[in-house]
Amino acid sequence: MEEAKINMPLLGDDFPNLSVQTTHGPMNIPSDLSGQWFVLFSHPADFTPVCTTEFVAFQKRYDEFEKLGCKLIGMSIDQVFSHIKWVEWIKSELDIEIKFPIVAANDAVAMKLGMLHPGKGTNTVRAVFIVDPESKVRLIMYYPQEVGRNMDEVVRAVKALQISDEQGALAAGWPNNELIGDRIIVPPATNVDDAKKRKEDYECFDWWFCHKPLE
Repeated sequence: MEEAKINMPLLGDDFPNLSVQTTHGPMNIPSDLSGQWFVLFSHPADFTPVCTTEFVAFQKRYDEFEKLGCKLIGMSIDQVFSHIKWVEWIKSELDIEIKFPIVAANDAVAMKLGMLHPGKGTNTVRAVFIVDPESKVRLIMYYPQEVGRNMDEVVRAVKALQISDEQGALAAGWPNNELIGDRIIVPPATNVDDAKKRKEDYECFDWWFCHKPLE
């Protein structure tokens, strides 16, 4: 019997079209979110401890994502009534209201996004997709079931992608890089004349490593 092919969108690809049921009603992704950033993240299962901590952490940063013009969408292969009951439990027991929709995916949807990894069982792994206003996949992260995600890194990644689109490349650990802090990296020169001018026009370690202030 032929094994099902695991698909996975690559960076720069269009996000796959999904028609799904969510806790906020039917959604067509990405068309319903055209023109805005969104983060779609999957979790292994409702009513599990690590996933509960993740959902609380995402909700705690909900306003930060909103300020960035970025929508949050959760997803697992649990049925929608399970999502609804879990959200109710989080509200009643932890006093946290989950404001973002949660997709009730099936195996076909999960396979389309590469969220089912046979070596890690039958549940979806912890995937994160950051998608831009043109519905292009800009960043992908996969975590195993046993390790929860760092939501501050997801916020940082969205912010960094938005700034890099406008101003240039960003260093490791931005905005707290050990060499240049929050400054923007200037693209390397591509000819001899530009290389000579680089150190005159910018602060540089050398002509191929110059930086400028964040605007």
